[in-house]
Amino acid sequence: MASPNDLRFQEFEEAADLLSADPGASTVSMSASAPPTSAAGSAAAGEDVKLDLSDDEQGQEEQSELLGGQKPSGGGFWTFEYYQSFFNVDTVQVLDRLKGSVMPLPGRNFIKHYLRNNPDLYGPFWICVTLVFSVAISGNLSTFFHDMGNPSYRYRPQFHRVTIAAVVIFMYAWLVPVALWGFLTWRQGAERQIGGYSFLETVCVYGYSLFIYIPTSILWIIPYEWLQWTLVLVAMAISGSVLVLTFWPVVRDDTRVMAVATVATIVALHTLLAIGCKLYFFQSAVHTEPPAPTSPPVHTTLVAKPH
Repeated sequence: MASPNDLRFQEFEEAADLLSADPGASTVSMSASAPPTSAAGSAAAGEDVKLDLSDDEQGQEEQSELLGGQKPSGGGFWTFEYYQSFFNVDTVQVLDRLKGSVMPLPGRNFIKHYLRNNPDLYGPFWICVTLVFSVAISGNLSTFFHDMGNPSYRYRPQFHRVTIAAVVIFMYAWLVPVALWGFLTWRQGAERQIGGYSFLETVCVYGYSLFIYIPTSILWIIPYEWLQWTLVLVAMAISGSVLVLTFWPVVRDDTRVMAVATVATIVALHTLLAIGCKLYFFQSAVHTEPPAPTSPPVHTTLVAKPH
């Protein structure tokens, strides 16, 4: 059995052999207790640690901003950089959101799964502009094809439909989200606290929900009434499902009556937009034949002949 001294100095045997082979070699002694550091050294070390921690915190804040999708302020609202941040989206993201707007799935929230805290105004703006021209132009073509064989019909381009379509669609895509966002914000202060979306997220989901009406309005050119109304129902079901699946998780924590009334109002306004566009822009006027002009009655006088 080895003695305590053998165990204590056993680790220096190899070092002694190395020194005997090379007497000029330098050695570093390690003691059990570390030498006390000076006050200046400890202060310097403390400063290094503090700087490292601040750098880490700054990196974590930048990473959290990227993950959270917070948009930079870019100055005041009167600057171009302020509005440029709302259009900071690439083609892949826009295509993914368009796909999500036409394929609503149960349990999949459009804002949570597609926007990911990075809403944009690029997609909603161009969707509304494209829908304005597609509805107005398709409505003119639908009227032309419907009455093309009528000899008494004379085609006149109805350019005022572009203005009407722009007013209706942009008012719906902006005023309705503003009213809904204000209502949900007001309900957050009620007795039952409920979560909500930001104003930009509400406008974004409404804008993308209108995308399905662009191909639908083009198919409305086909002059078959039953087909047009079938397309109206399909478009309303798809687009309305996007809105219901998005806003129901927000309002379901409210009272039962208020939650059902909110969702019913959303669906009713959306239905009113679709049916109104169908009836106004794609309802062919009934042309009646003008009555044939009647000749004035001829009054004859009988003259008695003398006998």
